Formats: sequence, structure tokens, C-alpha cells
Amino acid sequence: MKVLWLSLLMLVLLLAGPAFVIASGTVTLGPAWISADRGPAGLAPDPAAVREPVVQVYAARAVSWRGAFGVHPWFAVKPAGAAHYTVYEVIGWRLYRGLPVLSISHRTPDGRWFGAAPVVLTELRGDAAAAVIPKIDAAARAYPYADRYRVWPGPNSNTFAAWVGRAVPELRLDLPATALGKDYLGGSLFARAPSGTGWQVSLFGLVGILLAAEEGLEVNLLGMTFGVQPSTLSVKLPGLGVLPARPRGTVTPAAAPATDEVG
Repeated sequence: MKVLWLSLLMLVLLLAGPAFVIASGTVTLGPAWISADRGPAGLAPDPAAVREPVVQVYAARAVSWRGAFGVHPWFAVKPAGAAHYTVYEVIGWRLYRGLPVLSISHRTPDGRWFGAAPVVLTELRGDAAAAVIPKIDAAARAYPYADRYRVWPGPNSNTFAAWVGRAVPELRLDLPATALGKDYLGGSLFARAPSGTGWQVSLFGLVGILLAAEEGLEVNLLGMTFGVQPSTLSVKLPGLGVLPARPRGTVTPAAAPATDEVG
């Protein structure tokens, strides 16, 4: 009986955050994504005005019910003098078209993800950005799960973001607690934290623990994250993310939209 009650309590703890997200209207259920806004959020520097290299990593709530649990991340890079951004991301429904899930395109770098406004997770400019742009490209193209996709527990778009983060520690990429799938390590048990500032152990993305200077302490249970982040005096909860919300750096607004896929 005690085991049953503990199991029920754990289930409530896991689902309370996603349930609140749905109740608050943060995500939209149903097929509205078909006509959802994909316009720019005003977070990417205009390449016509900002000639220096730029790297930004974004995340926005996933489509439909999945947004209650997780986010969709992507990398947007612009070399010096480039007229457009290149966006790297993993999109599961590409498999239905017989394509790899890895998408490399010139879409709007800060475009809303089917109505969900993105946030900037990390940003580099100038020489720091120039140094990592080729590393991001190489890591993205070496992603080992480009032929498969699984919403839970991975590999998915957050697995991809974590993969690139580990390969490019200069980003110090701290993926949010809502990055469901970031802890999926395939057949491995141990790996660097996505930020490159610590280590983690995970069993198929279902249960694990992470300790890093950037992320703090995280416990992964059934793919969802509980944690504490001493550097920001915040906690991490499933569905809700980081509380209180961390301030984001100010970036130059407005980028010209582009949609041509290049790989």
C-alpha cells in the first residue's frame, strides 16, 4: 500500500507542472498549429545592420499537448557579413517525408514555433561567435540519430541540442528543465553535461542525475527534470521550467525572415 501511495504521489508531482501549463493557456491544444504564427519575435539582430558574427540558441514551447511538457530548441548562426542566418534543428515529422530529421535551413532565426514565442538560451557575438560557428555546423552534421525520432524519452530535438552543446562547450548551453529528451544518451550511461561544465549519468533518458557548474543539480525521472541551481537561487520543475525565471540578455531586435532550406 505504501508503494502505491508513493507511486501516486510521484505521478502527481510529475504531472502537476504540465497540468498547470495547460490550464494557464500557455500552450494551445488541437490542430491550430496549421495556421499558427511563424513570424519573427524581434530577437535576432538584423544581418543588414549587424555585420559581426552572431550565434543564438533558441527554445519555444512544442506544438500542441507536447508544449505542456517540453520545448523545441534550435541554433541560429550568422557568419561575419552574411546576408542571412543558418538554422540547425531536428524536426520529427520530416521522417514522414522520407527525410533525415536534421534540418539546416535559412528560415526566420527567431520565428515563433507555431505560435509559441521563443526565448534566447545563450548568445555569442564577434570573435567568440566566429570561433564556434564551424563547430556547430560540424556537430550538427555528425548527429548520430538523424534517421530516427521519438518524442519520449528521445532521441528528439532536445537530444540534438544537448549533443551540439556537448560538442561546443564554449556555448555553456544550459538547456531548460522543459527540454524533455536532453538527457537521452542512447546506449551510453555517462556523458558531459550539455553545458560542458559537469557530468551526468542517465539510463536511456528515463532516470539519471546531472551535476554541473552551469546547470546545478538535476534529477531526471521518466524524462522530466527536478533540480536546483545555486548560481541563480532557482529551482527546476517539470513543465514549469526554472522558477523564478532567469533574466535573459538584451539582444538587438528584428531580423529579416527567410525560409529556404539548404540541407
